[in-house]
Amino acid sequence: MSTATREKFSSQAAPEVLAALREIAQQQGRQFQAVLDDALRDYIDRKQSERPRRHVMASFAASLDEFDSLYRELAK
Repeated sequence: MSTATREKFSSQAAPEVLAALREIAQQQGRQFQAVLDDALRDYIDRKQSERPRRHVMASFAASLDEFDSLYRELAK
């Protein structure tokens, strides 16, 4: 991840949402702010575009690479 400029902000969230984010950060060995940043970016991606999310398209492309011949047979 690049070293981006950060801006502090203050907000509120439901305790269970914050607890879930903290748990994810702890399980992944990451900082809370990095997990929060990912969550916000995912939300923005979903709201700003009609196209599928990046990780969905990456999985789709990998599936095509791996199972291309099967898909061609099934299409017949």
